[in-house]
Amino acid sequence: MKLYTKISIGLMAGVVVGIGVNLTAWEFGANVVAAIENFGIGWIRLITMVVIPLVVASLVVGAASLGDLRSVGRVGGKTVAYYLITTSVAVSIGLILSNVIKPGSGLSEASRQGLLAEYGGEAAGRIDLAQQAPGIVELLLNMIPRNPISAAANTEMLPLILFSILFGIAATTIREDRRKAVLGFFEGVNDISMQLIRWIMVLAPYAVFVLIAGVTARFGFEILQSLLWYTGTVAFGLLLHAFGTFSFILKFLARLNPLEFFRRIRNAQLLGFSTSSSSATLPVTIQIAEENLGVSKKIASFVLPLGATVNMDGTALYQGVAVMFIAQVFGIELSLFAQLTVVLTATLASIGAAGVPSAGIITLTIVLVQAGVPETGIALILGVDRILDMLRTSVNITGDLTGTVLIAQTEGESLDLSQRLETKESVGAA
Repeated sequence: MKLYTKISIGLMAGVVVGIGVNLTAWEFGANVVAAIENFGIGWIRLITMVVIPLVVASLVVGAASLGDLRSVGRVGGKTVAYYLITTSVAVSIGLILSNVIKPGSGLSEASRQGLLAEYGGEAAGRIDLAQQAPGIVELLLNMIPRNPISAAANTEMLPLILFSILFGIAATTIREDRRKAVLGFFEGVNDISMQLIRWIMVLAPYAVFVLIAGVTARFGFEILQSLLWYTGTVAFGLLLHAFGTFSFILKFLARLNPLEFFRRIRNAQLLGFSTSSSSATLPVTIQIAEENLGVSKKIASFVLPLGATVNMDGTALYQGVAVMFIAQVFGIELSLFAQLTVVLTATLASIGAAGVPSAGIITLTIVLVQAGVPETGIALILGVDRILDMLRTSVNITGDLTGTVLIAQTEGESLDLSQRLETKESVGAA
């Protein structure tokens, strides 16, 4: 049985078990689900354990493989441009749908007061975290690490990415024998990291089962009923962006078959959905780009770590809908200029969001303040944030891989998705 099938079965079984526990209010069942969910948390830690060595090794090798600074600048420029454009499109889709559907008009006063009372304390904590977020100048300065080892220990991805790229570029300028020794070491670290991922992925179906069971057992459908229009608007927007915007890019810019592309990346999408973390899924994403899509190691190793950190299309779209939803609930009319400001702010804020679960809810506070919408409105949407976080992470990962094949094509690589994949049980097996 292929890995994708096993993961799908685990996901569906987790949903069924979680809903059953939630609907029956079975205390023993809830305790069991909470206990076994620790297995899923441990699995996420296992896969996250590999992220730092993989990111460093892949970026060093990728930057060195690109050659001189001009090549790095060219590929880096294309990557950042792609991420900015698709993120702007995503948040625009969110705003347009919110203006048409008006999800905030469907929430009753009783539901609004109940959600504010239940999640008001947690919302206050998220607002405090957002207020501690650095400004633009400080963010740029923080990208330069005082100590790369400390940045790695604290999982500070942006400074670690900058150091790794500069280290890889510098490696191309030293004596050939020493360059080969250094790059050989990092290539070995990269290969070992991939082997660890293969071992860890054996547990993926079971981890997906317990993670999804835990989420559905806690939330069930009750909270979804109160926020039906909001949840539906975000979900529809994410699907439209994933299968509309990215399909257009694949078909007309990358000249690839979108259906075959989505079939080959579905393991990454499922894992992103289960973990709600682009960073945790990164090792699998890189492997799928190389083995299933045929992207070279130098492009995949350079573009995807950047994407896991700065490309947050799903997060930006969700923020656009969330701002409009909260404004509509409070009866605040946002002008066209204010909505254009939301596009800009959400695009920039999403870039600074870390690739970890629920990071977008913190950056949402920045967007709300900029739009003049009460930050306390975050309490209205916290109940369904975890569920929507799973969806938007899948979209983020889809965007990363779409950008990778597009940039690979522009760099002269010939990708052919018509060839049949080898049937093997690996991370990217489709």
